[in-house]
Amino acid sequence: MVKLYHRYKPSLTFGVIASLDANISYNGSGKLLLSPALDQLGLWNVRQGVCTKYLSPSQETQKPSLSITSVASSSSTVATGHADGSIRIWDCEKGTCETTLNGHKSAVSALRYSRSGSVLASGSKDTRVIIWDLVGEAGLFSLCGHKDQVTDLVFLDSDKKLATCSKDRFLRVWDLETQHCVQIIGGHQTEVWSLDADPEENYLVAGSADPELRFYSIKQDNQANDQSSDIENNWEILKPLGEIRRQSKDRVGTLRFNQRGNLLACQAAGKTVELYHVLDEAASKHKAKRRLKRKKEKGNVADALNPTVVVSDVFKLVQVLRASKKICSIAFCPLSPTTHALATLSLSLNNNSLETYSLNIDEVKRTHVIELQGHRSDIRSVSLSSDGSLLLSTSHNAVKIWNPGNGSCLRTIESGYGLCSVFLPGNRYALIGTKSGTLEVIDIQSSCCVEVVEAHGGSVWSISLIPDGNGFVTGSADHDIKFWEYHQVQKSGGGSGHLVLTNVRTLKMNDDVLVVCVSPDSKYIAASLIDCTVRVFFLDTLKFSFPLYGHKLPVLCMDISSDGDIIVTGSADKNLKIWGLDFGDLHKSIFAHADSVTAVKFVQDTHYVFSVGKDRLVKYWNVATFELILSLDGHHAEIWCLAVSHQGDFVITGSHDRSLRCWSRSDDLFSAEEEREKRVEEMLESDLSAVEEANFGVKQGLPEEGSARSSAKVTKDTLTKTDLLIEALDIAEEELKRLEEIEEDARQGKASSFQPNPVMNGFPPSDYVLDKLSNIHPNDLEQTLLSLTFSDSLKILSYLKGWACIPSKVELVCKVATVLLQTHHNQLTATPAAKPILSALKEGIHEKVKECKDLLGFNLAAMDHLKEMMAVRSDALFQDAKVKLLEIRSQQAKRADQKTDEKVKKRKKRSASSNELLAAP
Repeated sequence: MVKLYHRYKPSLTFGVIASLDANISYNGSGKLLLSPALDQLGLWNVRQGVCTKYLSPSQETQKPSLSITSVASSSSTVATGHADGSIRIWDCEKGTCETTLNGHKSAVSALRYSRSGSVLASGSKDTRVIIWDLVGEAGLFSLCGHKDQVTDLVFLDSDKKLATCSKDRFLRVWDLETQHCVQIIGGHQTEVWSLDADPEENYLVAGSADPELRFYSIKQDNQANDQSSDIENNWEILKPLGEIRRQSKDRVGTLRFNQRGNLLACQAAGKTVELYHVLDEAASKHKAKRRLKRKKEKGNVADALNPTVVVSDVFKLVQVLRASKKICSIAFCPLSPTTHALATLSLSLNNNSLETYSLNIDEVKRTHVIELQGHRSDIRSVSLSSDGSLLLSTSHNAVKIWNPGNGSCLRTIESGYGLCSVFLPGNRYALIGTKSGTLEVIDIQSSCCVEVVEAHGGSVWSISLIPDGNGFVTGSADHDIKFWEYHQVQKSGGGSGHLVLTNVRTLKMNDDVLVVCVSPDSKYIAASLIDCTVRVFFLDTLKFSFPLYGHKLPVLCMDISSDGDIIVTGSADKNLKIWGLDFGDLHKSIFAHADSVTAVKFVQDTHYVFSVGKDRLVKYWNVATFELILSLDGHHAEIWCLAVSHQGDFVITGSHDRSLRCWSRSDDLFSAEEEREKRVEEMLESDLSAVEEANFGVKQGLPEEGSARSSAKVTKDTLTKTDLLIEALDIAEEELKRLEEIEEDARQGKASSFQPNPVMNGFPPSDYVLDKLSNIHPNDLEQTLLSLTFSDSLKILSYLKGWACIPSKVELVCKVATVLLQTHHNQLTATPAAKPILSALKEGIHEKVKECKDLLGFNLAAMDHLKEMMAVRSDALFQDAKVKLLEIRSQQAKRADQKTDEKVKKRKKRSASSNELLAAP
């Protein structure tokens, strides 16, 4: 009989506030800060310090997804770029993924919305820039020209132009109407990391590892018309304006203008942000006159005769913001600050925290900090209470207590560098073993460290409880295994007592002790040494029982089953070894992970084992049959620690990526054979991905430099949809043959009943194929059609004339016809059977497209009429209505906040006056 197991699934991820390799951004309303947390996007209310919602792709696909590498927001949606090159469009209010766009072959490094919010530009490590139509949910074209990773981009000239920068040290300006590069700008000596343009599109600034920021003036539409006679100048969109020397020696990380355009922030790759005040035209001219006046006083008459405004007259350094840690990214709040400050700036730091500053010309003030919901560095140990209601995690300077049910941080306690931890019986106290050799006793209820014991002369690597509840054992790098007892001492004043630790025995070893483990029956104690051996002793007499030889590298973890029969050891040699604890015989050696095995734990009262390693995987084993049951993928860095609940209903893992992940046991049953077949299929698919792309990919040579190409990309979903479409064509063809046979029998007077194919769900053959074709995502349509054979393409072309009669499908018919005719032009012209199909298509499609065009023209004219009527009734412009609405709402929110502040002040005054009256004699 096949053995069935309960499947463990990812249920919760917590502990990460801000990722290191992604930018932060504000949403369209400016009330929420969007902070990528590995594969999730956190929506933070900065004032309250609370994450209102997490947007997770894994919730949509039920598969482990890659980390978020870039974020951009518009008035209504949010776009996230991922490490696999995909882009997801989110609705923040609903918390759902509206669409997924696939086009890039590697990680998305830059995202930017157009001003209208209907077009999205993305840059990637694959050196391409793709322009996406968010209304049609498809890629328009791909811009090729950069020779290295695209680092940043910005729309110019009312979304008609696009400026991009790259690690190839060049800036490029693209004309989106002609889909070609119109200007290439050099001059940078190192990689260009960021660029941005002010809201009025007067200036563009670019930054690299050079000590200077380079500024360019942007040609406006009226300037282009005035210089139409000069062809060379007409294509010069960006004109060098000058340079300003930066204060920091680190490379530029991010350059951003605020919403009003009067402030420029230059974030260096260190701890500083340089703030430049952008002066208006009158102030810059006044500053230029003062500069010329000083030159006249110094006798530089030749220089004084030139009254030109230079870049230093416009951009003035006013403040240098210094953060406590290295800054990863910055973002300006689009809302105007309530105080007299110029702007509000948020920072994401590399210690997993967010900070918000109020910026002014005179001072920079930190207003909010979000740091309690995560550790400052990697998580080294986790421990669960006996009832599974509390989770304790340690890091380099703090201990945090969590609710594993919802991932909320309950307590944060300062401590040393915790390497191991354990809850004592009763769950009132916890022990922390530190890198400095101390044992810290944590009182859970009071959330404080009640005692620190100098336990060892080296790092405490392991703590193991003695099952009878009398004490615990510690192993250290000072070659000692120490046995401890604890008892509670009441305070003299009658208050609550505290825990006292007493060292009762010490076992000297010849080398560093990495792991200690006591058997559940308190008979044996096993100690792993750095000499790659495990030594087993009798717990009562401490006499040596037997060694466990076999690992080629030190054993980093081990655990003993509840019945005391089996001990499992995990080593830096990537192997799990299963031993019998009665004689010390080796049952099986398993190559378990692709890197060092860091933790292993038995499920209570079973022979099932969880193991984790530096290969970022969690694996579930049956050590009785020596088979891998399940492999769980989700972490983005090495996994250091593991904790299994006493009931085995969930597992907690802690990683170098600073995240804690909960894997819950579900009611879904599966067999190990099913998982094995699934893993083999995934391996085959990964091996064949390159072959599939070569066979089904876009057949074209390298594009001309600075030109556009198709944004199509071969994916597994594309090939699956192609197979479904081919299957639908075959079924429809068979159905048509059956219908012809029935008609022929009817002509000959033979009576026969026709039974429709149940697979078609009652659709006629043409409608059945149309239904399958309509279900293909618009972004995948082109690549799906390119994967069809010529005979299948002819079948689809024969259906197009009938589909064109459906008004809602005219656009789809035009797309399909265009792709197929461009792809198979040579074969179609050389095939006589295709001539009647093309003739019928020519007659039908032109007429239907003209009708659709007339309908759209009528609707546009009606909308223009409505626009004029609304413009007459209101002073606000029609296109500015949404902006005006947002301004009104923000003003109302400010008034509400002011009213609440006034009410609080009145209450304080009343309470103060009442206290004075009571205090008066």
